[in-house]
Amino acid sequence: MKFLDEFKEFIAKGNAMDMAVGVVVGGAFTAIVNSLVGDVINPAIALITKFFKTEAASVTGGASDTLLSMTNWIIPGTEIKIGSFLGAIINFLVIAFVIFCVVKAINTMRDKISKKEDIPAETPPVPTQEALLTEIRDLLKDKS
Repeated sequence: MKFLDEFKEFIAKGNAMDMAVGVVVGGAFTAIVNSLVGDVINPAIALITKFFKTEAASVTGGASDTLLSMTNWIIPGTEIKIGSFLGAIINFLVIAFVIFCVVKAINTMRDKISKKEDIPAETPPVPTQEALLTEIRDLLKDKS
């Protein structure tokens, strides 16, 4: 049973919760970075490099109409997927909101538990001198 108590104490500490939140949010942010690089930056780089190749070919007399035709600007495998990137951002925001709600609930519960522990047991009121003297008188009266 002591092992479980130690585990509960470890989980209840703020450091473990902070670490767990960091791992989850970091994983979600990694998805944003991967989407930005894979769906936006890399296709843009490929598009730019292909554009410069096409421009060089037109200057040299290879395919002069390639710059005028917009359909030639679509390069297979280089679509800039803004929707996928925005989806990754929305996923991140949803995950961050859920983690925020969980941490807020845990902190609220922790505060309620600590308040219950902080409330001292009610101590009986200290009797006044008159009450003590009256009690002593009554005890003496009962003895006689």
